Amino acid sequence: MFGIPGKQAVTLTPAAVSQITRLMARDGSRGLRLGVRKGGCAGMEYTMEYVAEGDPHDEVIEQDGARVLIAPMAQMFLFGTEIDYRTSLLESGFVFNNPNVTEACGCGESIKFADM
Repeated sequence: MFGIPGKQAVTLTPAAVSQITRLMARDGSRGLRLGVRKGGCAGMEYTMEYVAEGDPHDEVIEQDGARVLIAPMAQMFLFGTEIDYRTSLLESGFVFNNPNVTEACGCGESIKFADM
């Protein structure tokens, strides 16, 4: 919807691809839907949910067996984002390297986008 022809809206690192395909296989889902919603101390939060079926308006990114669906309202906020999956001694989770974020809260759970 907001894409540039020939360029994916979101890219996935090999670690993210591995984790998403693992989650899809474990839960029997058809993909992982990404979105954004109002919330958190910076104003917006990322959302992730397993989906059995995509919405016809979702942007679908497929890479090496991993399928990510981007909810229509989130597409303009996520364009250009690289999704990684990191594991450390204390935590593990998806990391969004999003060029559209102008601020993030100290806890890392919420973000703010430039006024669009």
